[in-house]
Amino acid sequence: MSENIRQYGMILALIGIMIFFAITTGGISLKPLNISNLLLQNGHILILAVGMLIVILTGNIDLSVGSVAAFVGAIAGIMMIKNDYPIIPSVFVALSIGIAAGAWNGFWIAYIRIPAFIVTLGGMLIFRGLTLAVLGGVTLGPFPDAFNAISSGFLPDTLDFLNLEDFHLTTVIIGILFSLLYIVNVYFSRTKKQKYDFEVAPLWVTILSTSFILFALNLFTFTLALYRGFPNISIILFIVLAIYVFLTTKTVFGRHVYAMGGNYEAAKLSGVKTKFTMFMVYTNMGLLAAVSGLVYAARLNAATPKAGNLFELDAIAASFIGGASASGGVGSVIGAVIGGLVMGVINNGMSIMSLGIDWQQVVKGLVLLLAVWFDIATKNKSK
Repeated sequence: MSENIRQYGMILALIGIMIFFAITTGGISLKPLNISNLLLQNGHILILAVGMLIVILTGNIDLSVGSVAAFVGAIAGIMMIKNDYPIIPSVFVALSIGIAAGAWNGFWIAYIRIPAFIVTLGGMLIFRGLTLAVLGGVTLGPFPDAFNAISSGFLPDTLDFLNLEDFHLTTVIIGILFSLLYIVNVYFSRTKKQKYDFEVAPLWVTILSTSFILFALNLFTFTLALYRGFPNISIILFIVLAIYVFLTTKTVFGRHVYAMGGNYEAAKLSGVKTKFTMFMVYTNMGLLAAVSGLVYAARLNAATPKAGNLFELDAIAASFIGGASASGGVGSVIGAVIGGLVMGVINNGMSIMSLGIDWQQVVKGLVLLLAVWFDIATKNKSK
């Protein structure tokens, strides 16, 4: 029972924080427009948090992601705005540069054995400097409308057979389909565990937790439907989530990453190709930093030298708040995204309350500290 409470603890904490800000802001924070803005404002951080979670699972960290995101956005700006290159080739080149940046970090960390903190700190300076050099210290904009729609557009209401003008029916239908998929997944996951005599939660706990998740999911989609439905960024987020949940839970690569974080030497002696796996972890981080940089550039509708400032700290905080362990080997992609949403809700709520940026930093620091303390306290208790 205590394990299940821990598993859903962060979701309960997120709901508790949302209720707190709903009360303190007079309900403004829960309005459909604000919920939609929450996704738009934090999409790039949630994408980064997924990659950072995998890095943290190995017991390392990446301080260069904000600078890589800024550099990728700058390259996209140079190609699309300054030279009028088509969108798709420009995006492909920008993603390739992100992968190359991640591979650069991965090479020094995995094969030369320089500590990740030093390599990525150097990467942070290198890619920030390259961003300034490429842009010449000026901001470029605007991007083409089709590219800008990545972060500012909304899913069209193609399934609105009832012709509801002020209600996005397609979003509600998608929410119901996701609910059905979730029920099927819970059923087969539980059946499979029982088949191999793994421990499963009591049936009433499974029903209660599933009902809770379904209620939250459909309430969320219904709220979005009252405004303009799913933002386009939510589709990118869903694709990223689906890929990386599968990658970390169903593949050999995912098991090797967890094994390296649990005990690096034991994983190496067990036959895990630790150097190659570590190289791929950072290369993947570069790819997701590039996706995040493109999403952020599209949201700003500009390529600016100041893009990406403190992105790395937000992504690291999201991973730890979402349950990742500072010593590696523990954490989940879903947890990192929930941790990112916790940070986003806190930022959003404090902004509505007109709390100064100084006190916002204090609150965010305390939340991060409490999350790590909770991780250490639960570990000590389990021992």
